[in-house]
Order: sequence, then structure tokens, then C-alpha cells
Amino acid sequence: MMPMSGAGKPSWFSAMIDRGRHNLLGVGISAVDYESAVAQILDSAQSRKPLGVSALAVHGVMSGVLDREHRHRLNQLELIVPDGQPVRWGLNLLHKTRLNDRVYGPNLMLKTCEAAADAGVSIFLYGSTPDILSELQARLVTRFPKLVIAGSQPSRFRTLSLDEKESVIKDIRASGAAITFVGLGCPRQEVWAYEFKDALQMPVLAVGAAFAFHAGQLDQAPRIMQRLGLEWLYRLFKEPKRLWRRYCYLNPCYLWLLFLQKTGLKRFELNNTVAPNREIRHG
Repeated sequence: MMPMSGAGKPSWFSAMIDRGRHNLLGVGISAVDYESAVAQILDSAQSRKPLGVSALAVHGVMSGVLDREHRHRLNQLELIVPDGQPVRWGLNLLHKTRLNDRVYGPNLMLKTCEAAADAGVSIFLYGSTPDILSELQARLVTRFPKLVIAGSQPSRFRTLSLDEKESVIKDIRASGAAITFVGLGCPRQEVWAYEFKDALQMPVLAVGAAFAFHAGQLDQAPRIMQRLGLEWLYRLFKEPKRLWRRYCYLNPCYLWLLFLQKTGLKRFELNNTVAPNREIRHG
């Protein structure tokens, strides 16, 4: 179990930062640190409560800005953390949250696995390819020997039928896992978390490229570029044909809209009443 102190709280509880959820271009982002995010995830896992979690960089935020239905989905997730430095900067600029660090999805996955191993909480891995899942599991268990990986399923890379959706839910619940990590890419994984979290009754973490990173299949940007908010530039250099539109179009749009929200020239509604089609579109 996690170390405790006073009133049954983790020994590092006093160091946790949770400064609430704030409106960033109409998407609710939680001003938290790693410790607070992991504590919420573990609490949800141990109490068998649904918790939709995503780590959003600029691309993830803009996917909600540009798609009203998807914005509704994002705002139904209980915990969205600032994955990218520009998202953290946006929170600090607009809401004076004074966050000193982002909550990077791949690191959040590792910290959650470490806490789950210590607490005896098992996990499930959903998404990516069989090869990546196999290597990912081997590396996670090597890094966290006490971690129990209850099961895994690769992505089908197509729309799931209703029967397939029910089968996925049944398999994950039957595995005994208490936390599910989803690596389908943005925004598919956030759709998945929105659709499945209540049926699974556990935390569902959308962690994107973390599967490929931790399986050794994809290089992460150098730490200096990550600290400077230039991770996007590194990834653009690596995959220009696939990512040029994401970064060359969405990054300037993000900065412009951030200026409009800061100056009050445009209002962004945090809540909307558009309920999206609940069909699973990606699996």
C-alpha cells in the first residue's frame, strides 16, 4: 500500500497541488501536479469509481475547440491534465495557477504504474499493436517488478460493433484490473475513455504515444526541448508529412485564441449541452 500519514492520507499529501479546474478555450483543464493526479487515480481505482483521465497538449485542446461534440466529451472527463508546456503556460496566463511543471502523459503513466504496483492494484493495456503491447508489458514489469498487468488488447483500428464493445467491457472487468490505460492517439482515445469509463467503473487513462515511447518504438524529444515547449518541433521533424498540419496550423490558432480569451475579445463556454452520438467510432 501507499505510505500513509495522519488521517489516512499519503505521506506526500501535503506536497500535492490541486488548484481546481479552469476554462482553457472552452476545455476544462485541471491545475494539478503528478502527485495529485496519481492520488486521484489510485483513489478511484481502489473505490471502483469511474474516472476519465486525459493528458492534453495543444493538439488535444484544439480538437475540442474545433469540434463542439468532442468538447462535450472532453468536459465529461473528470481529470484533464496539462500535458504540453503551452497548455500549462495558458493556465498560468489566464488563471494565475502558478504551475511550475506540466503533467506529461508518458510520465503520468509511469508514476501511476509505480503507485499501482506499490498498492497492489492491477492494470489493463488497451490499444496500439500486438508487438508494441508485448514489448511494453515486458519493459513495465522489468521496471516495476510488483506491477500486475491483468491483460491487454490491441486496437482493431476500425469502428467497434455493439457486441465488440460489450466484449471489451466484459474482458477488462473479468481480468480483475482496476486501471485501464488507453493508447489510441488523440482524439480517439478520449472518445474511448468517455464511452467506456462508466461501464468499466474504474479510471481510464488516455495516454497516447506513451505506449510506443515506453515500448522503445518511438523516440521522445530531448528534455531541453520538452522544457522549452518545443517537443512539437522535434516530432514535426521526425514525421513532417503526418504532423505538419497539426503543428503548423493548430499551434498559431491556439496562440491567437489564447490572446482573444485573455483580452476578453472572445468568450469560450466551458459547458455545452450538445450530447454526442455515443457510438464507438474507433477501437
